[in-house]
Amino acid sequence: MDSLERRATQAELTLKSLQQQIVVHSTETAVTKVFSDLLMAVDRGQMSVVCLLDLSAAFDTVDHDLLLQRLERQFGLCGTALQ
Repeated sequence: MDSLERRATQAELTLKSLQQQIVVHSTETAVTKVFSDLLMAVDRGQMSVVCLLDLSAAFDTVDHDLLLQRLERQFGLCGTALQ
């Protein structure tokens, strides 16, 4: 078994392990899907690139009261949608 096949086999085992641990976590499901897609691309001999961004800090600087006002006035959102 060559190096690439060995890595793919190890990655497949890791993927199966990840799938067994997932209950209903959308982020984990998305990461598992991306991982699976990457493995399938490697199996087909395709080149793949992944760019992951953490934008959570970007929302720390938003004035939430102003955001809620704009969502309500400009887009008509209200009630549960804004809570």
